Amino acid sequence: MKAFLLTLLVAVLCAEQAHSLMCFTCKDASSNWECLGSTICQSDENYCVTTYLGAGIGGHSGQSINKGCASVCPNSGINIGIAAASVSCCSSSLCNTSGATSVKVSYSVLAMAILASFVYLRAGL
Repeated sequence: MKAFLLTLLVAVLCAEQAHSLMCFTCKDASSNWECLGSTICQSDENYCVTTYLGAGIGGHSGQSINKGCASVCPNSGINIGIAAASVSCCSSSLCNTSGATSVKVSYSVLAMAILASFVYLRAGL
């Protein structure tokens, strides 16, 4: 019985897993809400990629979001004030929900500020 279980364990560990990476996809979208389509990646594509381009000056601004599958992970980013570009990638299914990690941090800061306001008002009354 032990030999059978050991053989089964070796077979499971050596078996090649089926490639089923899924990524959100969109081309030249102006919002993440336009990127809710998904696709199954090819066997050589191991990453979900989000590319963000944004620019603004005065009252005029625009952004472009592209999402899909990729065989390489080109993480990079640049922000020069009036324009920004970033490429982020991840390697689990449907992980490229949002490429805006700084927005997630801002939500935390906003929540802490609201909590501090409540504490201040409660102590002042």
